[in-house]
Amino acid sequence: MSRFGIAFRGKHSYNDFGLTVASKHIGTPSKIKVKERIPYSNKVYDFSNLYGGQEYEERKLTYVFNIRDQDKARFTAMKIEFQNWLMSTESQDKLIDDVIEGYYFLAEVEEGPDFNELRFGGTLTVVFTAYPFMMGELLEGNDIWDSFNFLTDYAQITEYNVNGLINTTLYNPGANMINPIVVSSAAMQIVKNGVYFNIPAGESESLDFALNLGENPIRIIGKGKITFLFRKEVI
Repeated sequence: MSRFGIAFRGKHSYNDFGLTVASKHIGTPSKIKVKERIPYSNKVYDFSNLYGGQEYEERKLTYVFNIRDQDKARFTAMKIEFQNWLMSTESQDKLIDDVIEGYYFLAEVEEGPDFNELRFGGTLTVVFTAYPFMMGELLEGNDIWDSFNFLTDYAQITEYNVNGLINTTLYNPGANMINPIVVSSAAMQIVKNGVYFNIPAGESESLDFALNLGENPIRIIGKGKITFLFRKEVI
C-alpha cells in the first residue's frame, strides 16, 4: 500500500480521505481509423489523417482504493463527501497522479464509484474518462532544467519582440497536433507553410493555426511582443 494517490478538484485521495491505492490501470487511447476499401480489390485507403492529424478515442483511468477500517457513521460521511468530490463536475478537470511526474490528465467521472464495503474496511473503484493525451505541467519555453528531458524535450524560445520580420521555429515535442494560444501586443501576421494567419492584439486561439509534431518553421510579421503558449501532449 502507498500514500501516493491522486489530486483532483482541490483535494487528494490520501491527504483528505486517507485512502491508499490498491491498484490502478492507466488505459491507452485507441486510434480512430477512417478507412475505405476499393471494391473488388484488396487495397484499403486510410483517411484518418485527412485533416492534419490522427484522432484518438478517450482513455480510461481506473483506480482501486483501500478503505480504512472505520465505524458506519464515519464511513457514510466519507462516502458522501467522496462521491460529491468526484461527481460534482460538468466537464473534464485536471487530475494529477502522484507517480506520473511532470504531467496531468483532463478527466471526469461519468459513472458513480463502486463501493465494496466489508466488515473490516473494503475497497472502492473509480473509473475516469479522460482526454486521450497527458498534458505537460509546464508550458513550452520554460527554463526549468530540473525537469528537462534531453532525449525528448526542446529548449526553445516562445516569446519574441518583433520589429518588422522574424524567421523562427516552434517545436512540438508531443504526440498530438497543438493549437497554441497566441498573446500579442499588436496585430501581426504569421506565415506557416505559405499560409498567412492574421493575429489580433490580445489573446487568441485558432483551430486553423496548429503546430505539427516536431519542427514548425514560421515567419512573424509586425511590431510588438508576441508569445506562444502551449504544452506538450503525450500518450
